Amino acid sequence: MINVTVAGITGRMGSRIASLCLENPEIELYAAFERPGHEKVGEDIGLLIGKGEMGIPLVDDIRKVIDDTDVVIDFTSVNSTLSNLRVAAEKRKAMVIGTTGFSKDDLAEIEALSKSIPCVMAPNMSVGVNLLFRLVAEVARILGDDYDIEIIEAHHRMKKDAPSGTAIKLAQIMADTLDRNLDEVAIYARKGLIGERTSKEIGIQTIRAGDIVGEHTVMFATQGERLELTHKASSRDTFAKGAVRAALWVYGKEPGLYDMHDVLGLK
Repeated sequence: MINVTVAGITGRMGSRIASLCLENPEIELYAAFERPGHEKVGEDIGLLIGKGEMGIPLVDDIRKVIDDTDVVIDFTSVNSTLSNLRVAAEKRKAMVIGTTGFSKDDLAEIEALSKSIPCVMAPNMSVGVNLLFRLVAEVARILGDDYDIEIIEAHHRMKKDAPSGTAIKLAQIMADTLDRNLDEVAIYARKGLIGERTSKEIGIQTIRAGDIVGEHTVMFATQGERLELTHKASSRDTFAKGAVRAALWVYGKEPGLYDMHDVLGLK
């Protein structure tokens, strides 16, 4: 059994991850923490996630619980995740990261810190989406430059970053497959008299509305036909289950930066 600590347990994802940890016989939900000054600090984490009193108070600093933690699961925010990862690396504790919106400099730091600990990081931890990652690479390889590529992603109105990390990952996979520089060919919005579409560009369009959990469609279009690959998530449990699976997998691994393809054996 491994001790798992959940960051941001009062959030949508943190709450579901913690609940699924409680249901897994191989995991002990050891602790949870929130940012300093959070109104729920000191309250029982079991009550916070609707599972009854557990006798474990919510704390306001990862350092208060890191020593006896085996794996930290973090789906919070860029700055918080980076801060937590620095502590985890210092204490040699494994980590699972589902946060998105990192800059190139952030990603470089994450890679450097992961040389000290095993870390699974993925923009999307659902099995279906990670299969989609593999499928779009294969389709792009087969269709080549003869088909225009567009990505459409939709999420709930509360999501802070855009495009989604999943959409960017999809675009990067196809750009790499087709030997394109994504920084040069990505088109994130279109308006006005823009002229004809270039053959190399990869469009990434964003929708934010209501309570959409997560939808991603990749479109390959040419004269006379269109192929679309779509993944729709109807529950956050899809992602939470992947995070729990990643936590079980990463514990005891050699230091390094891993993704869900490693966890799922897709490499």
